[in-house]
Amino acid sequence: MAIQRKDLFSKLNKTLFSSIESAAGLCKLRGNPNIELVHWINQLWFGGNNDLRNIVTFFELDAEVIERGLATTLTELPSGAQSINDFSWHIELSIERAWICASLECLQNRIRSGHLILAMLSHSELRRALLRIIPALGSINLEMLQTRLKEITDGSDEDAGSEDDGTLAARVDVDQQLRKSESDTLAKYTADLTELARQGKIDPVLGRESEIASMADILLRRRQNNPLLTGEAGVGKTAVVEGLAQAIASGDVPPALRDVRLLSLDVMALSAGASMKGEFEARLKVVLDEAIASIRPVVLFIDEVHTLVGAGGNAGTGDAANLLKPALARGQLRTIGATTWSEFKRHIEKDPALTRRFQVLQIDEPDEARAIAMLRSLIPSLEKHHGVWIMDEAAQAAVSLSQRYIPARQLPDKAISLLDTACARVAIAQFAPPAQLNTLQWQYQSAQTELSLLEKAGQFGKGQNERLVQLKTELQELEGKIAVLTERWRAEQHATETIISLRQQIIACRSDGDGEVADGLRKQLTTEENRLSQLRQEEHLVHAEVNEDVIARIVGDWTAIPVGQMLKDDVQKVMTLPQRLSERVIGQKAALTQLSESIMTGRAGLADPCKPLGVFMLVGPSGVGKTETALAIVDSLYGGKQNLITINMSEFQEAHTISSLKGSPPGYVGYGNGGVLTEAVRRKPYSVVLLDEIEKAHPDVHELFYQVFDKGQMEDGEGRQIDFKNTILLLTSNIGSDMIMQHCSNAEKLPESQALLNKLKPELLSVFPAAFLGRVTVVPYFPLQIDSLKRIVELYLNQIGQRLVTQHQASFIYTTAAVQQVITQCGISDAGGRALIRYIEQTIMPLLSKTILQHQTEIRGLTVKLNFSSGKFVVRIVR
Repeated sequence: MAIQRKDLFSKLNKTLFSSIESAAGLCKLRGNPNIELVHWINQLWFGGNNDLRNIVTFFELDAEVIERGLATTLTELPSGAQSINDFSWHIELSIERAWICASLECLQNRIRSGHLILAMLSHSELRRALLRIIPALGSINLEMLQTRLKEITDGSDEDAGSEDDGTLAARVDVDQQLRKSESDTLAKYTADLTELARQGKIDPVLGRESEIASMADILLRRRQNNPLLTGEAGVGKTAVVEGLAQAIASGDVPPALRDVRLLSLDVMALSAGASMKGEFEARLKVVLDEAIASIRPVVLFIDEVHTLVGAGGNAGTGDAANLLKPALARGQLRTIGATTWSEFKRHIEKDPALTRRFQVLQIDEPDEARAIAMLRSLIPSLEKHHGVWIMDEAAQAAVSLSQRYIPARQLPDKAISLLDTACARVAIAQFAPPAQLNTLQWQYQSAQTELSLLEKAGQFGKGQNERLVQLKTELQELEGKIAVLTERWRAEQHATETIISLRQQIIACRSDGDGEVADGLRKQLTTEENRLSQLRQEEHLVHAEVNEDVIARIVGDWTAIPVGQMLKDDVQKVMTLPQRLSERVIGQKAALTQLSESIMTGRAGLADPCKPLGVFMLVGPSGVGKTETALAIVDSLYGGKQNLITINMSEFQEAHTISSLKGSPPGYVGYGNGGVLTEAVRRKPYSVVLLDEIEKAHPDVHELFYQVFDKGQMEDGEGRQIDFKNTILLLTSNIGSDMIMQHCSNAEKLPESQALLNKLKPELLSVFPAAFLGRVTVVPYFPLQIDSLKRIVELYLNQIGQRLVTQHQASFIYTTAAVQQVITQCGISDAGGRALIRYIEQTIMPLLSKTILQHQTEIRGLTVKLNFSSGKFVVRIVR
């Protein structure tokens, strides 16, 4: 009769059992497919002063030769395996022969490594396998080893300890230990949620009473009593189960559920270290058997239950979910599963036998009112954890702002994360220096380092006197800023500490019923709060509590959207937008005024919150400033060109190119990579989207934007809703350029914008459907006149001058004659301002470059002058 592996391995002593466990780890680490004899011998050799070491010492074998043989044999094993298949048959055979040697010949109840070596040397096949690993063992006198084994191994570490001393008096029932280990499996791989609820270690759950009641109804069935909670990530599926645990702990459930233990299964712990085939399934089987056999009824909660489908399965075998099916079908084991709807469809719904054993319970995202109530229930625990005060307005703002500006996540999870982060920021700010102060100190240290390096270079005659003076000035300014900010921070910190102390005293007085003292403290509190308000300027350095302003700033940091109350600089930017745009975009006063007014309406919060901040179609000839308008807006309001998303619509002239914009649908090449437009907006929801040359796109592409213009969102190829509500969409088109040029040929009698727009409508309708035009604001752009061309030339030459200052520390001037010559050569053309820039780059820039290169070593601090005389451009260096 064959001996069971479990019974066979239980005969190993502690040294051999530990070494074979570490052999499995070595096999996994080296990527070998099977645990071979060399793995075991190697770990045994390096495992301390055991019988094997004593045998080698007694027969005077060379330890270095043995170790080289082990290393060589290990390197010859096949590698690259992702998991371990099984033990080599040599290992099982060697243990079997060693047990015969230990029990029958040596009359001991545990196998020692001495028994193992003796058994392998005595068996022909095992001897060949052992000598391939350690040839030196072939010189051992087998008869001497057998007769003097006790003497040879005397003093080995395997002699120590009563449970492994090899005598019958020290017998230990290993099977009993294994059974004890199995009885602890539930405690090892599960967490008792009901016990945690009794200890108050679970946050309170409000607003999910109907879902908890529905779950209790399902659990009380006789069969198929297994709820499966489905819903988007973050809606609170796990919280519903925790709510049930709290109801069980408080006795607010039917009598049949009051004595139930609700255990949460840790699937990751169950699979951790399960490297051998069948080990994961064996662990899960033990858990299920113990849950079924438990004296107190057990309800098993499996979060992310879809991870069990396919877990542990190999080719031609089942998976862990198949172990659940019989118990679930017979009603022996009540299980609560939780997964997202997409994972349910992908993994569970495809298996009808598993699906019918569960009752799906949909967990919907709570509305804002319920989400606020949920957050209010968490405020005490958050206050206790962070040691801060949380105002009710913070909970309301966390829900409303997260719902508005973080559409990719679900309530209440996103609101809880927002409030938790705000608490952490306030707690840090009450003790640590603010980020602004740290930034100034870093800038000061950086400037000091540069100053020391320049002073060192000056000792060798390579100093930069201008930069040295500039650095010393910067250091003085930074010292002043650091001193002022430090003083303000200390004052705010002291005032905040006083306010917190007064609030605690007021609460204590209210508890004691001392109203008069409380009234006096309230007056002091009001005084301190007013003093703190006077200390604060545009931005708070220290907050006395978590309020709406802190929440808004966290949202702004997460999304790059200025959600909070606009600072003075922001207000000034919006109010002066028309003037600043006109400095960049020349000759389009009417268009810029219309754009600025619409943007100001959006920033004031009066525009439709369900639509983008603005959708404009800029129509006009080429080179009149349509693209420059987008650049000017993004520089003025959105922090720079990095927040400009430019899509060249001429690349989408075919209907199938829609997938490039929004992402390929499932089953098509490129699925999962995201779309050019949707991915860009998802990563930068606060941006300007420029759809250049929109008329060249396919009509199907035009229709794609209907929902964007109306609802401020687009569904990408993966089914996600991409939010466009915080973007400005600018569409450019050259339709009607000839007609615009014709009606604007007389600079003295330019038509009004509305009149020009009315003349443009027939041509626009010939390309775009009325439904498309009705969703956008068409802004006509006029051809550039001579005065505008002059300003464009001057603007571009000034930009060249800025580059000279930056790169060569030289100034740049130009004459009126040079400007006039550029205009004369280009005139009013179809290319607009681009013709002027192209002429400057092709004619003037080469002259400038040649002059700068010729005087590169001496140009610093001098002036480069551009002039036009004697029929040609002249560039000179003025000292």
